[in-house]
Amino acid sequence: MKRKWWIGSGLALVVLAGISFLVFNNVFQTKGPEYQNPIFEPVIADPSIVEGEDGYYYAYGTEDNWGDGMGARVVPIVRSVDLVEWEYAGEAFTEKPAWKEEGGIWAPDVSFFNDKYYMYYSQSTWGDANPAIGVAVADSPEGPFEDKGKLFDSKEIGVNNSIDPQLFVEEDGTANLFWGSWHGIWGIELSEDGLTYTGEKFQIAGTDFEAPYIVKRDDHYYFFGSMGSCCEGQWSTYRVAVGRAETLKGPYLDKDGNDIMGTSGTLLLEGGNRFVGPGHNAIITDGEGDDWIIYHAIDKDTPWIGSGTTRRPLMLDKVKWEDGWPSIEGGKPGEGTLVGPVTNR
Repeated sequence: MKRKWWIGSGLALVVLAGISFLVFNNVFQTKGPEYQNPIFEPVIADPSIVEGEDGYYYAYGTEDNWGDGMGARVVPIVRSVDLVEWEYAGEAFTEKPAWKEEGGIWAPDVSFFNDKYYMYYSQSTWGDANPAIGVAVADSPEGPFEDKGKLFDSKEIGVNNSIDPQLFVEEDGTANLFWGSWHGIWGIELSEDGLTYTGEKFQIAGTDFEAPYIVKRDDHYYFFGSMGSCCEGQWSTYRVAVGRAETLKGPYLDKDGNDIMGTSGTLLLEGGNRFVGPGHNAIITDGEGDDWIIYHAIDKDTPWIGSGTTRRPLMLDKVKWEDGWPSIEGGKPGEGTLVGPVTNR
């Protein structure tokens, strides 16, 4: 009898402990701050994001005139401790890179590499016959960035409209640059110092895409690419699609197993009721290991800055992973009150 009493008591304690854990987990479960899209206005277009060693997250955008009388901001920088509340931190350059006679600084991609912050950027203008990609380096994520000049231009590399770079570094330290806009998405290996390219270029996606962004999760590489028109105000058709591969160089396939060299991938994010033209994304991981997509979109109610310039504020939504594929709630930009990332800061 005594032995049975101890067994029964032990089971009761286990059950009570389990109930207590569930109650504690439900009541005290960590969650991020509430927020609403957009997370920064008026403009951070073509954003990239990096987690600085100083406790801040930094986002960088295309050169734009914000319509406030201050002129064009050359690579505007905003920063945040929680990915929700952002403050303007200044511009990346003290002087605009001048190795190309004309063109704006577009789509900067910033990564922590070789113990420094590397920025790969496009220099181009609408209708440019020979857009180019340059590189700059800084000791701090807020700059100032020291320009290292041209990495390559479109004619030299043999890819028309060579813009929208992204640096991807493998676990062994090998760095590859990906880029492209409507003439295929391409990659090429970089030198150890990241200032020149080596070897031959390779293609991973077809002509439906621009603004490539690649992440690795578990055993797959995931390609995010933007399609449609980025900059037509409330009529913009920008959207994001995805493919995945078992190796960095591909082939990248959609959910149905089709190679995105000839298809448009699997749709991830498109315009919704309030926001249209979502695209040119980056991915950041929060303190709980959850992924978040940062991108620009267009509010239908305030689609323009002045006359002719599309207003593209900064947006944030959670990425969910299921059966090896990413998704976003409803496949549309988040509206209303949302629960933000957990950053443990």
